[in-house]
Amino acid sequence: MHPCMTCGACCAMYRVAFHWLETEATPVGEGVPVALTEALDPHRLVMRGTRHAPTRCVALAADIGRAARCSIYERRPSVCREVAASWEFGQASPQCDRARSAHGLAPLMPVDWPAVARPGTAANDHGKDHDDDPSSPDRPPVAA
Repeated sequence: MHPCMTCGACCAMYRVAFHWLETEATPVGEGVPVALTEALDPHRLVMRGTRHAPTRCVALAADIGRAARCSIYERRPSVCREVAASWEFGQASPQCDRARSAHGLAPLMPVDWPAVARPGTAANDHGKDHDDDPSSPDRPPVAA
C-alpha cells in the first residue's frame, strides 16, 4: 500500500491553490468540483478548508496517520498531483516531512516503501490497484 494511504498529513497542513481552469467550470467540464473551492484571487482558487488555519482540505477523508484518501482523487488539482512523499522518488521531501512532523508522525524512510508501492511498479498509484483495500480512492464523483 502506498504510504500516503495511511497518512493524509499534507492535506491537513498546506493551502491548496490552483488556477480556476483546473475546475469543472471549464468548457470541458472536468476537474475539481467548484463547490469544493473558494476564490483566492481573480485567477486562483483554493480548496475549501485550506485557506486559513486550522488547515484541512474538504476533500480529505482521513484519520490522519491511520487511513487517508482523497474523495476527488481522479479530479484533484495539479498541485496535489505534484506532491511527492519522502523517498517516493529516491529522496526526502521536506514538504512531506514537515507535514508529518506537524501531525506527530515520523518522517517516511526508504524502508516504508513496500515493493508494490515503489516507483515504476504497477501498484504505485496511491493504492488504486489494491481492490481489497477499502481505503483505495474511488472513481468519480470522486480528495488532502
